Amino acid sequence: MRVSEFDFDLPENLIALHPAEPRDSARLLVVRPGKPFEDRHIPDLKTLLRPGDVLVVNDTRVLPAELRGTRVRGEVRANVSFNLHKRVDARTWRAFARPAKKLHLLDRLELGNGEAEPLIARVAGKGETGEVTLEFELGGAQLDEAIKSHGAMPLPPYIGAKRAVEERDKVDYQTVYAAEDGAVAAPTAGLHFTEKLLQELANMDVAMERVTLHVGAGTFLPMKADDTEDHVMHSEWGEIDQATVERINARRAAGGRVIAVGTTSLRLLETASRATGELKPFMGDTDIFITPGFRFRTVDVLMTNFHLPKSTLFMLVSAFSGLETMKAAYAHAIGNGYRFYSYGDSSLLHRAPHPEDDA
Repeated sequence: MRVSEFDFDLPENLIALHPAEPRDSARLLVVRPGKPFEDRHIPDLKTLLRPGDVLVVNDTRVLPAELRGTRVRGEVRANVSFNLHKRVDARTWRAFARPAKKLHLLDRLELGNGEAEPLIARVAGKGETGEVTLEFELGGAQLDEAIKSHGAMPLPPYIGAKRAVEERDKVDYQTVYAAEDGAVAAPTAGLHFTEKLLQELANMDVAMERVTLHVGAGTFLPMKADDTEDHVMHSEWGEIDQATVERINARRAAGGRVIAVGTTSLRLLETASRATGELKPFMGDTDIFITPGFRFRTVDVLMTNFHLPKSTLFMLVSAFSGLETMKAAYAHAIGNGYRFYSYGDSSLLHRAPHPEDDA
């Protein structure tokens, strides 16, 4: 499909620079293909979900992965900054560098905020469009803790271009159930949940199951191809274990719906379902690219924020609920002042039937 088919005009003033307060007070647009849209709020999930349903959340934790420091080459020093975006191994990360042209292979880097001993790394590789590979002296949990000490929260570019990182972002840009370090962008649909709301849903027999997909900065990269066939999707590491699969499948077998909280949860669930058509355990990288025509195997309902024009995520929601439905839904959201992107409002999308579903 032509990428231009997924374009729409979004007024700048609808891009949210801070989340709603409290976080579960955000608006929720309910989209059921073929039916009128419903303007609701996040607490209405208590009436929109049913006993027996299962929420599948992504429990990745965002690392403060924006690092600033100095490139050291002999007596010559230069300021540089990096956004880590994908862990390679215990000591190595891929990152986007600014300015990348100042960097050479094996350059020594001293990274930090000046409040402690700098984090030492070297440039182990250079790629295209400003990407580099950084190899750190520290590794594993020690490296994670050092990144937390020295880094700033990596706000999405459409927020970072308009304001500086604030202290409150350390809380605002993290889900209440975040547990597994490794993401450099938040699974933003989950930002709307509070402990209280999750408990209220549990009390009405809506289960919550955790999966892990470490969201990379590639999720923000613009589409460069003119046709979806020519796009190379970024990969992200994810895991669904056997016990989680068994509990989700048991809920489905009893008539419960699978509600993916965020496109990251959906992408992992559908990756784990793709080989056999049934949800199976999965661990590894996924570069699944979901566009209209995709046959969903596991997810019945998707809770997700509002996405960028011509983005892979708008393509995903268009595959899930139908392109014309989602164009109309976004036009409704824009016309009614919904707030967009990571800190914005949310939507509850119901899956459109696929021609093969009854085959």
